[in-house]
Amino acid sequence: MPDPPVIRVLLADDHLVVRAGVRQLLSLSARIEVVAEASTGRETLDLFRRHQPDVTIVDLRMPEMSGVDVMKAIRAERPDARLIALSNCEGADDIYHAVEAGAQAYHFKTVLADDLIATVEAVYAGEKRFDGAVAARLGERVATPLLSPRELDVLRLMVKGASTEAMAVQLEIAHHTVKVHVRNILGKLRADNRGHAVATAIQRGIVHL
Repeated sequence: MPDPPVIRVLLADDHLVVRAGVRQLLSLSARIEVVAEASTGRETLDLFRRHQPDVTIVDLRMPEMSGVDVMKAIRAERPDARLIALSNCEGADDIYHAVEAGAQAYHFKTVLADDLIATVEAVYAGEKRFDGAVAARLGERVATPLLSPRELDVLRLMVKGASTEAMAVQLEIAHHTVKVHVRNILGKLRADNRGHAVATAIQRGIVHL
C-alpha cells in the first residue's frame, strides 16, 4: 500500500514566535510539511496563490487584512480550499465569522500538538472539526438576536465612551433614536447598563478595542 500523501500547509500569523511554535508542533507528523509562512493578510493571499497549499492555517488578527477577510478572498478564488482558523480570539462572534468565511475548523492557540495534527489531517480529508468549547460558543452566537447595522454603529461609539448627544451628532439621528438603539442593544446582549453591554460585546468579539 502506498504511503499517504504529504499535506502541504501554509501558516499565517503575524507573530514569528507563534509561527515557530506551530511549525514545531506540525513537524511531529511526518505527513505534514509547512511550505510557506505569512505574517500579513496580503502576504497570505500572495503565498496561497503561489504555493496552492492543501491546508491553510490562518490567525484572525493580522495586519493589512483580517484572517476572516483572507479566508473569504481565498474561498472566492478557490471554493474547495481547506481552511483552519487558529486564534486567541475566543468570542462567539469571532468564531461565527470565521466559520461563515469558510473555516472548517477553529482552534485556540492553546491547542495540543496531537489535536492540531489530527485537525489538519481531518480538514485535508474534507471534514470539519470543532471541539466542545468552540461548538458551545457557536451555539451561543446562533441563539443570540443579531444587532442591526445601526445598532452596531451605536455600539462601536459606546465602546469609545461617546455620550448620547455625541452619538446623535455623529450618526445624524435624533437623541431619542439613539436611546432606542441603546435600549435594544442592552436587551439583545442581556446587559444591565452600557458598561455591561460594552464588556459583553468585547468578550464575545462583536466589537474590538
